[in-house]
Amino acid sequence: MRLLERMRKEWFMIGIVLAIAGAKLEPSIGVNGGPLKPEITVSYIAVATIFFNSGLSLKTEELTSALVHIKLHLFIQIFTLAFFPATIWLFLQLLSITPINEWLLKGLQTVGCMPPPVSSAVILTKAVGGNEAAAIFNSAFGSFLGIVVTPLLLLLFLGSSSSVPFTSIFSQLFMTVVVPLIIGQIVRRYIKDWLERKKPPFGAVSSCVLLTIIYTTFCDTFSNPNIDLDKFSLLLVLFIIFSIQLSFMLLTFLFSTRNNSGFTPADTVAIIFCSTHKSLTLGIPMLKIVFAGHEHLSLISVPLLIYHPVQILLGSVLVPTIKSWMVSRQKIRNPGFLPGLLTWP
Repeated sequence: MRLLERMRKEWFMIGIVLAIAGAKLEPSIGVNGGPLKPEITVSYIAVATIFFNSGLSLKTEELTSALVHIKLHLFIQIFTLAFFPATIWLFLQLLSITPINEWLLKGLQTVGCMPPPVSSAVILTKAVGGNEAAAIFNSAFGSFLGIVVTPLLLLLFLGSSSSVPFTSIFSQLFMTVVVPLIIGQIVRRYIKDWLERKKPPFGAVSSCVLLTIIYTTFCDTFSNPNIDLDKFSLLLVLFIIFSIQLSFMLLTFLFSTRNNSGFTPADTVAIIFCSTHKSLTLGIPMLKIVFAGHEHLSLISVPLLIYHPVQILLGSVLVPTIKSWMVSRQKIRNPGFLPGLLTWP
Protein backbone atom coordinates (compact mmCIF):
# COMPACT_ATOMS: atom_id res chain seq x y z
CA MET A 1 0.00 0.00 0.00
CA ARG A 2 2.82 2.36 0.93
CA LEU A 3 4.62 1.38 -2.29
CA LEU A 4 1.56 2.26 -4.40
CA GLU A 5 1.24 5.60 -2.64
CA ARG A 6 4.91 6.32 -3.29
CA MET A 7 4.54 5.34 -6.96
CA ARG A 8 1.52 7.62 -7.31
CA LYS A 9 3.50 10.48 -5.82
CA GLU A 10 6.53 9.88 -8.06
CA TRP A 11 4.56 9.02 -11.21
CA PHE A 12 6.38 11.59 -13.34
CA MET A 13 9.84 10.20 -12.50
CA ILE A 14 8.55 6.70 -13.28
CA GLY A 15 7.06 8.09 -16.49
CA ILE A 16 10.46 9.45 -17.59
CA VAL A 17 12.04 6.01 -17.08
CA LEU A 18 9.20 4.29 -18.98
CA ALA A 19 9.34 6.85 -21.80
CA ILE A 20 13.08 6.27 -22.29
CA ALA A 21 12.61 2.48 -22.00
CA GLY A 22 9.76 2.59 -24.54
CA ALA A 23 11.93 4.60 -26.93
CA LYS A 24 14.68 2.01 -26.56
CA LEU A 25 12.30 -0.89 -27.29
CA GLU A 26 10.50 0.65 -30.28
CA PRO A 27 12.20 3.85 -31.51
CA SER A 28 10.59 3.74 -34.97
CA ILE A 29 7.24 4.96 -33.58
CA GLY A 30 8.51 8.33 -32.39
CA VAL A 31 11.17 9.23 -34.98
CA ASN A 32 10.64 11.99 -37.52
CA GLY A 33 8.33 10.65 -40.22
CA GLY A 34 7.11 7.85 -37.92
CA PRO A 35 3.49 7.16 -36.88
CA LEU A 36 3.53 9.89 -34.19
CA LYS A 37 4.74 12.53 -36.67
CA PRO A 38 6.77 14.37 -33.95
CA GLU A 39 7.92 16.99 -36.46
CA ILE A 40 4.33 18.30 -36.21
CA THR A 41 2.73 16.85 -33.07
CA VAL A 42 5.73 17.55 -30.81
CA SER A 43 7.53 20.50 -32.41
CA TYR A 44 4.34 22.54 -32.66
CA ILE A 45 1.28 21.06 -30.92
CA ALA A 46 2.93 19.61 -27.78
CA VAL A 47 5.17 22.63 -27.14
CA ALA A 48 2.30 25.08 -27.72
CA THR A 49 0.08 23.04 -25.36
CA ILE A 50 2.65 23.28 -22.55
CA PHE A 51 2.96 27.06 -22.84
CA PHE A 52 -0.79 27.64 -23.28
CA ASN A 53 -1.21 25.59 -20.10
CA SER A 54 1.44 27.74 -18.39
CA GLY A 55 -0.42 30.87 -19.45
CA LEU A 56 -3.65 29.53 -17.96
CA SER A 57 -2.03 28.51 -14.67
CA LEU A 58 0.29 31.48 -13.95
CA LYS A 59 -1.41 33.68 -11.36
CA THR A 60 0.19 36.91 -12.51
CA GLU A 61 -2.63 38.94 -10.96
CA GLU A 62 -1.38 37.92 -7.50
CA LEU A 63 2.20 39.05 -8.04
CA THR A 64 1.78 42.81 -7.52
CA SER A 65 2.34 42.51 -3.75
CA ALA A 66 5.82 41.11 -4.38
CA LEU A 67 6.88 43.81 -6.86
CA VAL A 68 8.27 46.16 -4.21
CA HIS A 69 11.22 43.93 -3.24
CA ILE A 70 13.28 44.82 -6.32
CA LYS A 71 16.66 43.97 -4.77
CA LEU A 72 15.52 40.40 -4.05
CA HIS A 73 14.19 39.90 -7.58
CA LEU A 74 17.34 41.31 -9.17
CA PHE A 75 19.52 39.00 -7.06
CA ILE A 76 17.57 35.89 -8.09
CA GLN A 77 17.28 36.70 -11.80
CA ILE A 78 20.92 37.81 -12.18
CA PHE A 79 22.15 34.73 -10.32
CA THR A 80 20.04 32.23 -12.26
CA LEU A 81 20.30 33.75 -15.77
CA ALA A 82 23.79 35.34 -15.67
CA PHE A 83 26.02 34.08 -12.85
CA PHE A 84 24.86 30.45 -13.10
CA PRO A 85 25.46 29.95 -16.87
CA ALA A 86 28.72 31.95 -16.83
CA THR A 87 30.10 29.91 -13.92
CA ILE A 88 29.11 26.64 -15.59
CA TRP A 89 30.86 27.77 -18.79
CA LEU A 90 34.10 28.45 -16.88
CA PHE A 91 33.81 25.10 -15.09
CA LEU A 92 33.29 23.28 -18.39
CA GLN A 93 36.52 24.72 -19.77
CA LEU A 94 38.28 22.58 -17.15
CA LEU A 95 36.08 19.54 -17.77
CA SER A 96 36.68 19.69 -21.52
CA ILE A 97 40.10 18.04 -21.04
CA THR A 98 38.49 15.04 -19.28
CA PRO A 99 37.15 11.93 -21.08
CA ILE A 100 33.53 12.88 -20.26
CA ASN A 101 31.22 12.73 -23.29
CA GLU A 102 31.34 16.18 -24.93
CA TRP A 103 27.58 16.25 -25.60
CA LEU A 104 26.81 15.60 -21.93
CA LEU A 105 29.09 18.54 -21.09
CA LYS A 106 27.16 20.69 -23.56
CA GLY A 107 24.03 19.46 -21.79
CA LEU A 108 25.43 20.76 -18.49
CA GLN A 109 25.74 24.17 -20.12
CA THR A 110 22.09 24.04 -21.19
CA VAL A 111 21.12 23.42 -17.55
CA GLY A 112 22.83 26.68 -16.61
CA CYS A 113 20.90 28.57 -19.29
CA MET A 114 17.45 27.46 -18.13
CA PRO A 115 14.95 29.71 -16.29
CA PRO A 116 13.62 28.83 -12.81
CA PRO A 117 10.73 26.32 -12.64
CA VAL A 118 7.16 27.43 -12.05
CA SER A 119 6.39 24.95 -9.27
CA SER A 120 9.19 23.15 -7.38
CA ALA A 121 10.93 26.25 -5.98
CA VAL A 122 7.58 27.62 -4.76
CA ILE A 123 6.56 24.30 -3.17
CA LEU A 124 9.85 23.95 -1.27
CA THR A 125 9.84 27.61 -0.18
CA LYS A 126 6.32 27.11 1.17
CA ALA A 127 7.32 23.85 2.92
CA VAL A 128 10.06 25.70 4.80
CA GLY A 129 7.84 28.71 5.56
CA GLY A 130 9.88 31.18 3.52
CA ASN A 131 8.82 34.17 1.45
CA GLU A 132 6.30 32.40 -0.77
CA ALA A 133 5.15 35.59 -2.54
CA ALA A 134 8.71 36.29 -3.66
CA ALA A 135 9.13 32.69 -4.81
CA ILE A 136 5.90 32.86 -6.86
CA PHE A 137 6.90 36.18 -8.42
CA ASN A 138 10.40 35.07 -9.39
CA SER A 139 9.26 31.71 -10.73
CA ALA A 140 6.63 33.37 -12.92
CA PHE A 141 8.78 36.35 -13.94
CA GLY A 142 11.77 34.07 -14.58
CA SER A 143 9.62 31.90 -16.85
CA PHE A 144 8.57 34.91 -18.92
CA LEU A 145 12.13 36.26 -18.99
CA GLY A 146 13.48 32.84 -19.91
CA ILE A 147 11.43 32.76 -23.10
CA VAL A 148 13.72 35.47 -24.48
CA VAL A 149 16.93 35.06 -22.45
CA THR A 150 17.29 31.25 -22.48
CA PRO A 151 17.38 30.81 -26.30
CA LEU A 152 19.88 33.70 -26.52
CA LEU A 153 22.08 32.08 -23.86
CA LEU A 154 21.88 28.70 -25.62
CA LEU A 155 22.90 30.26 -28.92
CA LEU A 156 25.65 32.29 -27.21
CA PHE A 157 27.26 29.35 -25.39
CA LEU A 158 26.48 26.47 -27.73
CA GLY A 159 25.26 27.70 -31.10
CA SER A 160 22.32 25.89 -32.71
CA SER A 161 21.62 23.13 -35.16
CA SER A 162 23.36 24.10 -38.40
CA SER A 163 20.23 23.10 -40.32
CA VAL A 164 18.03 25.65 -38.55
CA PRO A 165 18.70 29.38 -39.19
CA PHE A 166 18.56 31.93 -36.36
CA THR A 167 15.40 33.64 -37.69
CA SER A 168 13.60 30.30 -37.99
CA ILE A 169 14.40 29.44 -34.37
CA PHE A 170 12.93 32.67 -33.04
CA SER A 171 9.90 32.61 -35.31
CA GLN A 172 9.11 29.09 -34.05
CA LEU A 173 9.74 30.21 -30.45
CA PHE A 174 7.34 33.10 -30.98
CA MET A 175 4.59 30.93 -32.49
CA THR A 176 4.89 27.95 -30.13
CA VAL A 177 5.94 29.67 -26.88
CA VAL A 178 5.09 33.39 -26.74
CA VAL A 179 1.73 33.32 -28.57
CA PRO A 180 0.26 30.33 -26.63
CA LEU A 181 1.46 31.86 -23.34
CA ILE A 182 -0.22 35.20 -24.09
CA ILE A 183 -3.42 33.47 -25.28
CA GLY A 184 -3.41 31.40 -22.07
CA GLN A 185 -3.15 34.58 -19.97
CA ILE A 186 -5.97 36.25 -21.93
CA VAL A 187 -8.25 33.20 -21.57
CA ARG A 188 -7.41 33.08 -17.84
CA ARG A 189 -8.81 36.61 -17.37
CA TYR A 190 -12.24 35.43 -18.54
CA ILE A 191 -12.40 32.06 -16.75
CA LYS A 192 -10.40 32.91 -13.61
CA ASP A 193 -13.28 32.19 -11.22
CA TRP A 194 -13.96 28.82 -12.85
CA LEU A 195 -10.27 27.92 -12.67
CA GLU A 196 -10.16 28.81 -8.96
CA ARG A 197 -13.25 26.67 -8.26
CA LYS A 198 -12.36 23.61 -10.33
CA LYS A 199 -8.54 23.75 -9.95
CA PRO A 200 -7.71 21.83 -13.16
CA PRO A 201 -4.59 19.61 -12.98
CA PHE A 202 -2.33 21.93 -14.99
CA GLY A 203 0.83 20.28 -13.69
CA ALA A 204 -0.31 16.78 -14.65
CA VAL A 205 -1.34 17.87 -18.17
CA SER A 206 2.01 19.58 -18.84
CA SER A 207 3.89 16.60 -17.40
CA CYS A 208 2.06 14.14 -19.68
CA VAL A 209 2.82 16.26 -22.75
CA LEU A 210 6.42 16.58 -21.58
CA LEU A 211 6.73 12.77 -21.38
CA THR A 212 5.71 12.62 -25.05
CA ILE A 213 8.48 15.08 -25.94
CA ILE A 214 11.03 13.07 -23.92
CA TYR A 215 9.88 9.83 -25.60
CA THR A 216 10.24 11.17 -29.16
CA THR A 217 13.59 12.79 -28.34
CA PHE A 218 15.02 9.45 -27.22
CA CYS A 219 13.42 7.64 -30.17
CA ASP A 220 15.71 9.74 -32.38
CA THR A 221 18.69 8.73 -30.23
CA PHE A 222 18.07 4.99 -30.20
CA SER A 223 17.37 4.93 -33.94
CA ASN A 224 20.77 6.54 -34.62
CA PRO A 225 23.56 3.90 -34.57
CA ASN A 226 26.26 6.58 -34.38
CA ILE A 227 25.32 7.65 -30.85
CA ASP A 228 26.85 5.83 -27.90
CA LEU A 229 26.55 6.89 -24.24
CA ASP A 230 29.15 5.44 -21.91
CA LYS A 231 28.14 4.72 -18.30
CA PHE A 232 31.32 6.31 -16.90
CA SER A 233 30.40 9.72 -18.35
CA LEU A 234 26.83 9.38 -17.09
CA LEU A 235 27.93 8.61 -13.51
CA LEU A 236 30.41 11.49 -13.53
CA VAL A 237 27.74 13.89 -14.79
CA LEU A 238 25.38 12.71 -12.03
CA PHE A 239 28.07 13.46 -9.41
CA ILE A 240 28.83 16.84 -11.01
CA ILE A 241 25.15 17.81 -10.97
CA PHE A 242 24.82 16.96 -7.26
CA SER A 243 27.96 19.02 -6.58
CA ILE A 244 26.77 22.00 -8.64
CA GLN A 245 23.34 22.03 -7.01
CA LEU A 246 24.73 21.80 -3.47
CA SER A 247 27.51 24.34 -4.11
CA PHE A 248 25.14 26.92 -5.57
CA MET A 249 22.65 26.46 -2.72
CA LEU A 250 25.49 27.11 -0.26
CA LEU A 251 26.72 30.08 -2.29
CA THR A 252 23.29 31.75 -2.41
CA PHE A 253 22.93 31.11 1.33
CA LEU A 254 26.27 32.82 2.06
CA PHE A 255 25.53 35.77 -0.24
CA SER A 256 22.04 36.40 1.15
CA THR A 257 22.93 36.08 4.86
CA ARG A 258 25.70 38.67 4.92
CA ASN A 259 25.13 41.40 7.52
CA ASN A 260 24.56 44.12 4.92
CA SER A 261 22.51 42.02 2.49
CA GLY A 262 19.17 43.43 3.61
CA PHE A 263 17.44 40.06 3.23
CA THR A 264 15.32 38.41 5.93
CA PRO A 265 15.66 34.68 6.71
CA ALA A 266 12.40 34.13 4.80
CA ASP A 267 13.90 35.94 1.79
CA THR A 268 16.99 33.73 1.98
CA VAL A 269 14.82 30.60 1.71
CA ALA A 270 13.20 31.90 -1.50
CA ILE A 271 16.63 32.89 -2.85
CA ILE A 272 18.16 29.44 -2.19
CA PHE A 273 15.45 27.59 -4.11
CA CYS A 274 14.58 30.09 -6.87
CA SER A 275 18.21 30.85 -7.78
CA THR A 276 19.36 27.24 -8.09
CA HIS A 277 16.33 25.40 -9.51
CA LYS A 278 15.92 24.98 -13.27
CA SER A 279 12.79 24.34 -15.33
CA LEU A 280 12.42 20.99 -17.09
CA THR A 281 8.92 21.86 -18.36
CA LEU A 282 10.15 24.94 -20.21
CA GLY A 283 13.66 23.64 -20.89
CA ILE A 284 12.98 20.48 -22.90
CA PRO A 285 10.63 22.19 -25.42
CA MET A 286 13.16 25.02 -25.89
CA LEU A 287 15.99 22.55 -26.53
CA LYS A 288 13.72 20.79 -29.03
CA ILE A 289 13.33 24.06 -30.93
CA VAL A 290 16.88 25.47 -30.69
CA PHE A 291 18.54 22.13 -31.51
CA ALA A 292 15.92 20.89 -33.97
CA GLY A 293 17.33 18.13 -36.15
CA HIS A 294 20.50 17.79 -34.07
CA GLU A 295 21.51 14.12 -33.82
CA HIS A 296 22.83 14.60 -30.26
CA LEU A 297 19.74 16.41 -28.92
CA SER A 298 18.88 13.60 -26.50
CA LEU A 299 22.40 13.54 -25.03
CA ILE A 300 22.27 17.31 -24.61
CA SER A 301 18.94 16.83 -22.78
CA VAL A 302 20.23 14.17 -20.34
CA PRO A 303 21.80 16.55 -17.74
CA LEU A 304 18.55 18.54 -17.53
CA LEU A 305 16.58 15.30 -17.09
CA ILE A 306 18.96 14.41 -14.22
CA TYR A 307 19.02 17.90 -12.69
CA HIS A 308 15.22 17.98 -12.31
CA PRO A 309 14.86 15.06 -9.85
CA VAL A 310 18.13 16.00 -8.10
CA GLN A 311 16.88 19.51 -7.27
CA ILE A 312 13.62 18.12 -5.88
CA LEU A 313 15.34 15.34 -3.91
CA LEU A 314 18.07 17.59 -2.49
CA GLY A 315 15.60 20.36 -1.69
CA SER A 316 13.22 17.97 0.08
CA VAL A 317 16.04 16.45 2.14
CA LEU A 318 17.25 19.91 3.22
CA VAL A 319 13.78 21.30 4.11
CA PRO A 320 14.00 20.38 7.85
CA THR A 321 17.55 21.79 8.14
CA ILE A 322 16.71 25.06 6.38
CA LYS A 323 13.47 25.38 8.37
CA SER A 324 15.22 24.95 11.74
CA TRP A 325 17.82 27.54 10.69
CA MET A 326 15.10 30.01 9.65
CA VAL A 327 13.12 29.54 12.87
CA SER A 328 16.25 30.06 15.00
CA ARG A 329 17.11 33.24 13.09
CA GLN A 330 13.55 34.51 13.48
CA LYS A 331 13.78 33.96 17.23
CA ILE A 332 16.98 36.03 17.35
CA ARG A 333 15.46 38.83 15.26
CA ASN A 334 12.14 38.69 17.14
CA PRO A 335 12.30 37.23 20.70
CA GLY A 336 8.49 36.94 20.82
CA PHE A 337 8.37 34.86 17.64
CA LEU A 338 6.29 31.66 17.80
CA PRO A 339 6.93 29.04 15.06
CA GLY A 340 3.34 27.83 15.26
CA LEU A 341 2.13 31.27 14.19
CA LEU A 342 4.48 31.48 11.23
CA THR A 343 2.75 33.19 8.32
CA TRP A 344 4.01 35.00 5.27
CA PRO A 345 2.23 37.27 2.83
